[in-house]
This record gives sequence, C-alpha cells and structure tokens, in this order.
Amino acid sequence: MQAVLEKQIRDMTEDELKDIFHRDYLRRLARYRMIDDSYRKKYNMNLESFEKGNVVAKQGYTFEVESDAQEWELAIDGIRTVGKKMRELLCEN
Repeated sequence: MQAVLEKQIRDMTEDELKDIFHRDYLRRLARYRMIDDSYRKKYNMNLESFEKGNVVAKQGYTFEVESDAQEWELAIDGIRTVGKKMRELLCEN
C-alpha cells in the first residue's frame, strides 16, 4: 500500500499537492470554526471571556464544562495553526 501511495504522490504535480493540502486545511478550519461557534452560543461568550470569567470553577468543575473548555481551546488552537499553514501554503505560490 505504501508503495502505491508513494507512486501516486510522485506522479502528482506541485499544484495538485497544494490543492489537496488546501482542501484539507479548509475542511479542518470549517470543523474548528463550527466547534468555536457552538461553544460561543452555548456559553454566550468567546473563549477568552470564558477563561477570564473562570466559568469552569463557577460551574463546579463538572465533567461537561471541563470537557467543553478543553475541546474549545483545541479548536481555537486549530484555527490558528491551520490559518498559519494556509498562509504558508499560499505564500509559496
């Protein structure tokens, strides 16, 4: 299987590879933004306000709110990371 994939990648043009990466980044970015939007609506604030307001403690460190906080933080980090990777990809054109 690895040999087949390596051959397919070798046979692709640089533009085709960039297009694959770009589409994957867009897909990831959409997912991260959906998570962010969901938590913004659920808590009626952005992550920064959520953290500054110490919402996790105020809600008694429940599993749900702690889990939400972790997933939300990962989504925001993902938005930043994918955005950076997309800029790098686009700057190489």
